[in-house]
This record gives sequence, structure tokens and C-alpha cells, in this order.
Amino acid sequence: MSKTIQLIGVPTDIGAGARGASMGPEALRVAGIIEMLRAHDLEVLDQGNLIGPANPWLPPVDGYRHLEQVKQWNETLHDAYYAALSQGHLPITLGGDHCLGIGSISAVARHCRETGKELRVLWLDAHADFNTNELTPTGNIHGMPVAVLCGIGPEILTKIGGHKPAITPDVVRQIGIRSVDQGEKRLVHQMGLDVFDMRFIDEEGMRATMQQALYGMTENTHLHVSFDVDFLDPSIAPGVGTTVAGGPSYREAQLCMEMIADTGRLASLDIMELNPAFDVKNQTAQLAVDLVDSLFGKSTLMRV
Repeated sequence: MSKTIQLIGVPTDIGAGARGASMGPEALRVAGIIEMLRAHDLEVLDQGNLIGPANPWLPPVDGYRHLEQVKQWNETLHDAYYAALSQGHLPITLGGDHCLGIGSISAVARHCRETGKELRVLWLDAHADFNTNELTPTGNIHGMPVAVLCGIGPEILTKIGGHKPAITPDVVRQIGIRSVDQGEKRLVHQMGLDVFDMRFIDEEGMRATMQQALYGMTENTHLHVSFDVDFLDPSIAPGVGTTVAGGPSYREAQLCMEMIADTGRLASLDIMELNPAFDVKNQTAQLAVDLVDSLFGKSTLMRV
């Protein structure tokens, strides 16, 4: 991989139900993400963090918490992400909560429309993130980004990137899902979202899961990985605000990343929901960096 990596820090927990993800970008830097990427002989640009509104920590209005602030953060991220892609860089979001997937993926989708690329999104997460203001029990927008990207939600979010919907459900493969709200389940089924939940992984194994999730990609595919750290089992990754027991083990997660790396198609990445306020001596950040190391090609043996 010869692309320049551009790190985009987005220090906000504006869409989350717990404070602390705003400290995620610095925790990833402290855990050595820049040094790890440079060890792969990659040029790394880190121009610091984006700036946006503070978190007012208010209750929901019409089923949305902090809608205006979420819009501002995602517009800012969209613009930075799109600029990085336009320069031929591989952007990495250092989140920040997962509402920021609206900004990053809308930028990727715009780039793909303009360049004729086929988009594939791997959504690694404990949650489907397909809620709406009518279905959500909390109003937290970090539970809504996939729905918003698919055109379901307020126009100030669904039109970020200039095209509604930014994506269609058929480009998404969700992996590791094990927490979906009751009404959200029906909407996921209705929209035909391709979900590899933990039961599927338990029954079929991570290898078969990833083979299916990656199937059909070509040399013209832009592969975007949106990695919510709560994808991992909380026994190995306590540093998130929304832990759900029963996630992938260390080796399952490593195999997931290694099989993505084997495709050679990774073109953009989010690292989301890392919350140092819940972590133990930055171990979750270090694990995230270790897994991203595999995503960029680290392996035990030389493989051809």
C-alpha cells in the first residue's frame, strides 16, 4: 500500500449517551497509531483535530439529542474527509462517537459517485445503528448513522454530501451485531440490511463470515471500514461507553482484520467510540491500534 495516510481527529461525544469519546483521538495517538503506520513504510499526515461545538448535554428534542451540533460536526468531518480523498490520501477518522460515520461515509460515497468507484462498507459494531427518532429509546444519534446514510432521518443530516440517500443498504455489511432495539429490528429487516450477527459468527465462524462479507468486490471497489470499538468483547475492550457482552474474541477480531487486509482494497477507515473514561491504562486504545496494524497487513508469517 503506497497511499499517504491522513489522520483526522474528531474529538466529540456529541451523539453518544456517555461522555468521554471526545478523548478518543488522543488516546489512539498515545497508543502509538502514528508509529505503527509508519512502521509499514507509510507516509502519515496528522494535522491535529477538527474543531466543532461543545457538547451541551441536553435531553432529546423531537427524538434527537443535539441535532444541530451533530450536523455541524458531521459537515466539518465530511469536508475534511472529502478533501483527503480528493488528494488521493487514505483518511482515518480518529473518533469520537459513531454518529461521525455520517460525515465520513457520506464523503466516501460522494467520492465514489464522482470517480465511478463501487462502494463497500464494512460496519464492525455491536449495534446496527439503524434507529430513527420514532424508534430510539434515547435520542442519541450515534444509534442512527446507518439509517441516516440510507436516507432515513432529518434532511439536515441525510443531505450531507449533497445526495440523498448517501448510500443504499446493499453496500453495507454489518459484522458482530448483538444489540438491536425492538423497532429497529423490523426496520433492518424491511430495508434488507446484510447483517452478520454474533449468532451467525458463532455458527459459521469468522472465516466464513468474512468470505461472505467481502464477496463480490473487484479492483474497482472502494472498501470503507467503520470500526466501532464496541464490536469487540468487553472482556478485552472495556474502554467504550456501550459495552455488550458476547463479542468477537481477540483472535476472531484479528482474523477479521487480516482477511480485510488480504483483499488489498482498504481505502478509508473509521475508528469510533473509544472512550478513555471507561478504559484501563489505555488497553482498549492499544488493542485498537494492534488490530489496525493487522488491517494494514501485519501477519505472523510472510503470505503471498
